[in-house]
Amino acid sequence: MADGSREPLEVDQAAEGRFAFPESAREAAAYNRDGVATGLEVAIFGGGCFWGMQELLRQAPGVVSTEVGYAGGTADSPTYEEVSSGSTGHAESVKVVFDPGKTTYEKLVQWFFRIHDPTTPNRQGHDVGSQYRSVIFYQSSEQAMVANAVKVRLDRSRKLPGPVVTQVVPTTKFHRAEAYHQDYLRKHPGGYTCHFVRPDVF
Repeated sequence: MADGSREPLEVDQAAEGRFAFPESAREAAAYNRDGVATGLEVAIFGGGCFWGMQELLRQAPGVVSTEVGYAGGTADSPTYEEVSSGSTGHAESVKVVFDPGKTTYEKLVQWFFRIHDPTTPNRQGHDVGSQYRSVIFYQSSEQAMVANAVKVRLDRSRKLPGPVVTQVVPTTKFHRAEAYHQDYLRKHPGGYTCHFVRPDVF
């Protein structure tokens, strides 16, 4: 994974006003932290089928746990079938609990960008639909500014085949997916995934 200390991240302080963190997002962030030990932090990413995303996100240094689920939609407690229909607005997502004493949110965001294609709107590989969009659900205004700064740096590098279309949006409640989706590729080695680690672009 990239060493974020190689080049200081230029965080646009003026961007803070552009990344609103409404009360509904604060409540959702608190909901997403339920059961998380003091001293650990939460990050939520969407980048295509959550099976492959979970398997690679769990490999990042400093990650304590991962679980797959749904975020960014309107329905409460959505099912996989409902999300797949596109009717709820949710994205297949991975909730990451990490130790900030062993990694940083910046490094996690960099890793996220390396394990999926952030240039394809509503698509990863052969998987097409809004549930497969590239999205970062920030849990605080600080996360918002870091995520946006990493996105801007990557976009300006011109190292990808197209513009970065990743959404950086306030979190919603993360709804844990059905049990059979959890740790899918651990249960089914060689199972379907369209995710892989790309060369370090940071």
